[in-house]
This record gives sequence, structure tokens and C-alpha cells, in this order.
Amino acid sequence: MALRPNNNYRGNKREEEPYRINQLIRGVEEVRLVGENIEVGVYPFAKALELATAQSLDLVEISPKAVPPVCKIIDYAKFKYDQKKKQKEIKANATKTVIKEIRFGPNTDEHDFNFKLKHAVNFLKEGAKVKAYVHFVGRTIVFKERGEMLLLNFAKGLEDVGKPDDMPKLEGKRMSIIFSPKAIKK
Repeated sequence: MALRPNNNYRGNKREEEPYRINQLIRGVEEVRLVGENIEVGVYPFAKALELATAQSLDLVEISPKAVPPVCKIIDYAKFKYDQKKKQKEIKANATKTVIKEIRFGPNTDEHDFNFKLKHAVNFLKEGAKVKAYVHFVGRTIVFKERGEMLLLNFAKGLEDVGKPDDMPKLEGKRMSIIFSPKAIKK
């Protein structure tokens, strides 16, 4: 198999290659060669390219900043496929943080409070964060203390399943507090 040109075109848009391969590795006298079926060491660039061609594989620059640059003799298409697969796996295993919001008014009744508290407990048990806030409309801003008491009672009701990240904060016409789920004991 001859050395392949770098066909990294998709339609009219050019896709940027993360690694330089074969003749695209320029301005290098010698490279440190690693890979299977090869004796690890420093080789002149032309010799390294010749070794890759002899095995019908590609010379891929893995670490361009090293002195001399590190290159590997591998099948570049398979290497790119494995890299994409690893990235996809990392992305799949990453945890996504979900924040559920619960809104109160400064004059929220006890029944509504308990109803919203029950929902917040369920959200925290599912692993979501909960942002509870009291929205002050018009002149109700004079009842800031009521809003703070409401959020502190809410925090007390959630202390078994969640912990507050901070104390209630007033930002404009909203006083809010965020709860994170507690670690589940096994």
C-alpha cells in the first residue's frame, strides 16, 4: 500500500486534522520512532518514512513539541477511529448536571410549601440539583425576611436528602438558594 494523500475534505468544508502524517511532517531532521514491530529509537526522518512505507502503514506525528518529535508507525484510519471511539466513551460517561427550579412567592401557603418540598425531595433523590427561589413582585420586596425564612425552612425540610451550597442570596427581585443531593450511603 502506497502512502496515502491526506484527504481530509468533507464536501466544501475542510476538516482540520489533529495529527500530521507522512509527508505533511515538515521541518524535521530526525524523529523518535515508537510502535509495534519497530525498534524504538531516534531515526532520520527519511528512514522513518521508509520503514512506514515498507509496512504499508502511516508515519503519524504523536508529540510534535518533543525534541526530537515522537512519531508512531500505525494505520492512521484505524488510529483516528479509535480516538473518536475513546472521545465518545468519555462523553458518555460524563455526568450531566440537571438543575430543577422551584419558585415561591413571599406569601406562599403551608400546603403549597409542602407540595413543592415533596417535589424537591424527589428531584434530589433522582440526583438533580434544586434551585429554590422566592420571586418578589412589585412591592412585595419589603417582605425580604419572609422570603429568607421560607428558604431556610425549605432547607430544613431537605436536610435529609440534600445540602445547601450556600446561604440564600438576594439578586434583584429574586432570593435563591441551590441544593445538591447528598451522597447515598451504601
